[in-house]
Amino acid sequence: MLRMKYYFFIFLSIVLFSCGKEKVILLPEISHSEITKINDVSAAYLFYDETQKDSVELNRKNLISTTNWLVNVDKYLTLKEVIPQIKFLQEKKKNSGHKNKKAKNYFTCNDTSRKDLGFIEFTDIVYNEELFYEYASNHLDLDFSKTMKIDFNSSEEIYLEFPLLDSSSLVSKKTNLIQNISFLLTEEFSSIELILNFNKNLSFQDYTTFKYIISTLNLESVSISNHEFIY
Repeated sequence: MLRMKYYFFIFLSIVLFSCGKEKVILLPEISHSEITKINDVSAAYLFYDETQKDSVELNRKNLISTTNWLVNVDKYLTLKEVIPQIKFLQEKKKNSGHKNKKAKNYFTCNDTSRKDLGFIEFTDIVYNEELFYEYASNHLDLDFSKTMKIDFNSSEEIYLEFPLLDSSSLVSKKTNLIQNISFLLTEEFSSIELILNFNKNLSFQDYTTFKYIISTLNLESVSISNHEFIY
């Protein structure tokens, strides 16, 4: 069984040689990553390839179920192309006969603050390819009064829906997203859960950017649901 430490020396892209052909992944960029080093890993690669159906090609030949998985996704791929492949990988690991409960899954990114690679964990994320309200209608125990639905509709158009507000929604830009969330969630509200919703046409770069922005929210009363909705 292959066990190795993963030494990083590539910044802007990952280059693989397969069957004599050079394949390049342009990794998404984030401003700062809390996770900077991972040991005992194997890797999967999602390439942007116009010759493939839906422009995506998955290379998973060297994945080992008992290791931490690093999933390298080209930043230009859309969520519509990426999420089915991610769900496939999650199921593959979950159903493997060889398990390691400590092994986690990460997306690889370029950390621009360090000019090195960083990582975003997605081990426990459940991707739902349906509308949140369709999902919620089948889970009657969900308390809408304690949720804020954040709808990332485009790279610059974000809707905040908070049932306790008189208005139905607030439109925000990513530059002031954290400020707007903090403004809405005053001290009188407690135990609020954020529900993240992403337009399937967003690029993987948009997705990682939004995930990073949300991770900078520093409010003790707020949690982020591990269910994400792709519509």
